[in-house]
Amino acid sequence: MTDDHVYLTLAEGDHEAEARWAYGTGFADPLLGVDTAPAPDVDGADLSLYCQLLGDDALVLAQRLIEWTTHAPELEEEVALANLALDLLGQARLLLTRAGQVDGTGRTEDDFAYWRAEHEFRNVRLVEAENGDFAFSIARLLVFATARGALYRRLAEAAPDAVVRAVAARGVKELAYHQEYAAAWLLRLGDGTAYSRERMQAGLDAVWPLVDELFTAHEVELRLGLDPAGLREPVEAELARAIERATLAVPTARPLARIGGRAGREGVHGEALGRLLAELQVVAREHPGATW
Repeated sequence: MTDDHVYLTLAEGDHEAEARWAYGTGFADPLLGVDTAPAPDVDGADLSLYCQLLGDDALVLAQRLIEWTTHAPELEEEVALANLALDLLGQARLLLTRAGQVDGTGRTEDDFAYWRAEHEFRNVRLVEAENGDFAFSIARLLVFATARGALYRRLAEAAPDAVVRAVAARGVKELAYHQEYAAAWLLRLGDGTAYSRERMQAGLDAVWPLVDELFTAHEVELRLGLDPAGLREPVEAELARAIERATLAVPTARPLARIGGRAGREGVHGEALGRLLAELQVVAREHPGATW
């Protein structure tokens, strides 16, 4: 993505616009024609856990984004954020379904979403943090979309599973728009009034301690040859360009401390995730076995 592309306005259309919205709802199936048989040389348990890492990130951030409905600054932004949430939810559904297929348990996306306890979720702590103000949520979205877009570009070529490659290839297009949307707001707030600049800088400062975990390898990533550490430098450079264009300062905060060397990938979360899951899971747990 070039520097200029990050700041294209929402009004500027392109031929891929229809592929940006509502992952898997009304558009071509990203798994159409994909051989879904697991590769014989890939451990099913490892692949399942890796799909959970990615799927949980997308699921939890989707839930956070949808919380902006009726709370965003403008109706247009509520619609936009809801569509971003749908994109991430679609990615989560495919990844969590794949997790249950390859580990031999036959668990479904619903089993993973509604019937796991807090410590069984493997998302990074960045996505579970409460929304805070709009500036915080924009800063988080920019960081996540930039980092996940870089990862998906890599996975689309090098993932050891055809389904993960297909999900990543489709997700790259959506995350490019998520990044563009967040960067446009970053520029609008950072290069706006003195007050909006102050709030946007505070949002970045609050998000920055949560960035490190995106590039800290979990053991399953190392076993699969998918260490995210190599993405840190290009992602941070891309974020720095966007932040500096918005006349803001790149934060220098220290990473959020791990607990006994463990963090979100190992199932160690903050209180915010427990509250989010209580809301996410309440209907399924109140009416087990129900269908709708």
